[in-house]
Amino acid sequence: MSNKRVVTATINEETAEFLCEPRQTLLEVLRDSLNLTGTKEGCSNGNCGACTVIMNGHAVVSCLVLGVEAEGAEIQTIEGVSCDGSLNEVQSAFLEGAALQCGICTPGFIMQTEALLAEKSNPTEDDIRFYLAGNLCRCTGYDKIVRAVMAAAEQRQVTTG
Repeated sequence: MSNKRVVTATINEETAEFLCEPRQTLLEVLRDSLNLTGTKEGCSNGNCGACTVIMNGHAVVSCLVLGVEAEGAEIQTIEGVSCDGSLNEVQSAFLEGAALQCGICTPGFIMQTEALLAEKSNPTEDDIRFYLAGNLCRCTGYDKIVRAVMAAAEQRQVTTG
């Protein structure tokens, strides 16, 4: 017998209602129930950051959040980052700076960067390295990622004035 719960949340600025079992993670719900497959599964134990989303204004690893905890929450996934179908400053900086390779960690890094830039519009290199410490990359290397975050912050400041 299933004890599925109805959960209503705002995901990428749209109301979403889904059924989930109390044991299902937000990651499972996003990928399997809502078909938002941009959020990647890396480790399933909160150590790699690949599944990072922004929930109620804070970066969280969705493999450690239960789907039922999303009730009433505002969630942004990698699918909600682009602007009218175009890459935003962070996505463009990662692409232009070759700060990605296999792509498994990239959505998590981008979401963590979005959370960082919402908190600090002009982060130092130390701020960036500290903020991204919970995200692991096994392919590209962190220097390109840090440079991409710095470029995105600079571009966003120019764009927003």
